[in-house]
Amino acid sequence: MNSILIHTHSGLRWVALILIVGAILNSMLSKSRNTYEKKDKLLNLVAMISLHLQLTIGLILYFISDKVQFSAGWMKNTLLRFYGMEHVLLMVLAIVVVTIGRKKAENAAEAIQKHGKILVWYTIGLLLILAGIPWPFREMLGGGWF
Repeated sequence: MNSILIHTHSGLRWVALILIVGAILNSMLSKSRNTYEKKDKLLNLVAMISLHLQLTIGLILYFISDKVQFSAGWMKNTLLRFYGMEHVLLMVLAIVVVTIGRKKAENAAEAIQKHGKILVWYTIGLLLILAGIPWPFREMLGGGWF
């Protein structure tokens, strides 16, 4: 079960990243049109939902993973600190930022404002996500590409 969840969480990361980048690019391109269509709203919503799904799977893993341990000295251990605090904190913060941004965009009056809010808030969320992913090139984190 643990292995299935880890692979699902790791694989869906790419779907979530593609959707967030897609929403950002769509906002950049659609901003000049000054229209906010159903497809724009749907893309932003699906991107946000993918992050919420990742959060749900991640929280399950948080409570069953052996990479999350709160034993003595866990803050001195790079791996335990990353998964026990840094990863979850950055990801929750990113999802909150994206969710707030989507809500602010939906409440904006003008289409250009909607796209502008998605562009800013989703970009901030993306940067937080990129900082919190255990990339393979980050030492000692045990992350993989999939």
